[in-house]
Amino acid sequence: MTAFYDELETRSPEAREAQLLAALALQLAHAKLVSPALAEIFKDVNPAAVTSRAALAKLPVTRKQALLELQLASRQRGGSVFGGFSAAAFGSHMPRVFASPGPIYEPEGTARDYWRMARAIFAAGFRPGDLIHNSFSYHFVPAGSMMETGAHALGCTVFPGGTGQTEQQVQTMAELQPAGYIGTPSFLKIILEKALEMGVALPSVTKAMFGGEAYPPSLRDWFSAHGVVGYQCYATADVGSIAFETAAREGLVLDEGVLLEIVRPGTGDPVAQGEVGEVVVTTLNPTYPLIRFGTGDLSAVLPGACPTGRSNTRIKGWMGRADQTTKIRGMFVHPAQVDQIAKRFPEVMRARLVVSGEMANDVMTLKVETACSAPDGLSAKLMEAIRDVTKLRGQVEVLALGALPNDGKVIEDARSYK
Repeated sequence: MTAFYDELETRSPEAREAQLLAALALQLAHAKLVSPALAEIFKDVNPAAVTSRAALAKLPVTRKQALLELQLASRQRGGSVFGGFSAAAFGSHMPRVFASPGPIYEPEGTARDYWRMARAIFAAGFRPGDLIHNSFSYHFVPAGSMMETGAHALGCTVFPGGTGQTEQQVQTMAELQPAGYIGTPSFLKIILEKALEMGVALPSVTKAMFGGEAYPPSLRDWFSAHGVVGYQCYATADVGSIAFETAAREGLVLDEGVLLEIVRPGTGDPVAQGEVGEVVVTTLNPTYPLIRFGTGDLSAVLPGACPTGRSNTRIKGWMGRADQTTKIRGMFVHPAQVDQIAKRFPEVMRARLVVSGEMANDVMTLKVETACSAPDGLSAKLMEAIRDVTKLRGQVEVLALGALPNDGKVIEDARSYK
């Protein structure tokens, strides 16, 4: 059985770099032709001259917040919901469109393995003919489709488990006996704990690929003790797969279809190898050609090659956020969303979202200051607004005016990652 998804994973670093940079110039020229937004951003750029990392580093970075603002502005004037970034329009060339918090809309094209997830799924141990229990969400966000299309490209069958209904998840796994699970680690932990409570054995579930949340060693050890070998992937709704874990357990190997840079947060300047900075990604996707897209995630490049024989660059993995945008239960929550909730209630003077708890048990609490005693029902209405805006459930704590720290924070991540 082959140890690699394809020959691209073992090509020489020099050959990979030359091929990626040659594709970059073509992608930039293509983007200027098909994407009005990128044509404007790169109006003074000659694509034929962008043939090196140094030339790439001179191009402007488009960050998630800017992408959101451009999409909103375009929609307000009756233009493209994608803000002019998508090369495809609704119809046969775009079978699905998704919405991430913001909302930011993402198109899905028709290319085989559009999100490039098959490579990561293969590295997690799945093989053609496997049945995969996919518990990523199948509504609004692209995670469910992202994994399903990758599994199909690998030759696997998928059960669309989605989220919730824990007892039914256990029953389905017991009857279908999938080879493994794809989803957040916290939800698989809940499923396995429910199976133990029900006295139901799940012997077939021995492998897993996780995303959407941090996957610390303590959680990896918990799964190992329960007979599951799990690997993590790093992907975003905007660009798809970025990097994936291998059997070496030494960082994450970059996907073969992206150019990655680590830059100093708030700038487009690449940092020295090993220094922590913001992940900036350029994809070769002709449908949604994001170039120098700032993910807002922090990471760092690891020296050397992966012990598995894969020759691509490795990164340490997700190391936090470069801004206050925070991932909670697999969903991004933006500071603007906290402000949107607070502005619905005139009695709320200030608001701060605090995320606490241990890994796989996130607790989201909206702390609000009011100038006078809180009116009856305010907490319940705020909880409803949290659910409406973020698609997540949260608690509410009403405080006196001046109780919150004066440090400019709108979202505080107080979780434990031990």
